[in-house]
Amino acid sequence: MTPLIQIQSLKKYFPVYGGLLSRVVAQVKAVESVSLTIRRGETVGLVGESGCGKTTLGRMSLRLIEPTAGQVLFNGQDILGMDRSNLARIRPKMQIIFQDPYSSLNPRFTVERLIGEAMLVHGHTNAAGARQKIEALMDQVGLSPRYLNRFPHEFSGGQRQRIGIARALALDPDYIVCDEPVSALDISIQAQIVNLLKELQAKRDLALLFISHDLAMVKYLAHRTAVMYLGRLVETAPTNKLNSEPAHPYTQALLAAKPSLDPRRREPRTVLEGDVPSPLTPPAGCYFHPRCPEVMDRCRSETPAATRLDEDHIVHCHLYTEATTVPQPRAHHE
Repeated sequence: MTPLIQIQSLKKYFPVYGGLLSRVVAQVKAVESVSLTIRRGETVGLVGESGCGKTTLGRMSLRLIEPTAGQVLFNGQDILGMDRSNLARIRPKMQIIFQDPYSSLNPRFTVERLIGEAMLVHGHTNAAGARQKIEALMDQVGLSPRYLNRFPHEFSGGQRQRIGIARALALDPDYIVCDEPVSALDISIQAQIVNLLKELQAKRDLALLFISHDLAMVKYLAHRTAVMYLGRLVETAPTNKLNSEPAHPYTQALLAAKPSLDPRRREPRTVLEGDVPSPLTPPAGCYFHPRCPEVMDRCRSETPAATRLDEDHIVHCHLYTEATTVPQPRAHHE
């Protein structure tokens, strides 16, 4: 079955301006040649350290940020090559849940307008039909329809994020980017929101890209997990396999740093030395080599190819070059 979302060799370079004439003096390589697929009804977790390009990748998959190069196929259609009118027709099927429930909702809008405005703009229903659907959505996300005329400041953080989820569902999307949707919430509320997302996905057969720092949350929610480092994917695998058999040294270090709930469990940790390199001047070869405990000479000069260790388990590391190399799609430049 063809994946709903196909991200192919996606790049994003942000120009840095300087000098009296404000010329481009450098490029921030936020995302570098990333390829990823998401199937209908599947949750793909995207993890990595802050600043590694997770949010940029998620927003490019919705064309909220224009890529420097690459392709994004939605249901087989290249959304990067679409004009404004064609893109407007496909927009309702691609939505986002933002990280901060406090700043993502317009404080001057009532809940009814926050959720229903997109329905009216896209002509999905009339005002009377919109109100009925809004009430149904409120019920689905665990909020009383009596709150329709209230404003965002009258709700808690968890309730605001539920409103954000209802807004994302308003146009019956097939694909939703969840950009760290629980990181600003208390632990008890995080569990409620994640369980809600899991329940809604099962009911609606949604494809989710779940961006998070919380490896335990991703393990609970995601079917597959992609690990990102300095703008590049280093490993992609089914979530259970990634947690039990991590291949890349960076993935191993991330999982080793995850706190254990069992105080009697004492496992050796892989402590990474040094800091994450600057995306302005990334190192040659494998970007991870300055911090890698398994570094070899070729890591300092050669970019590792995508290597398939098993079905759906791909790693970018010179330690596994004897396995099957995955052919990379050719980048499409604007």
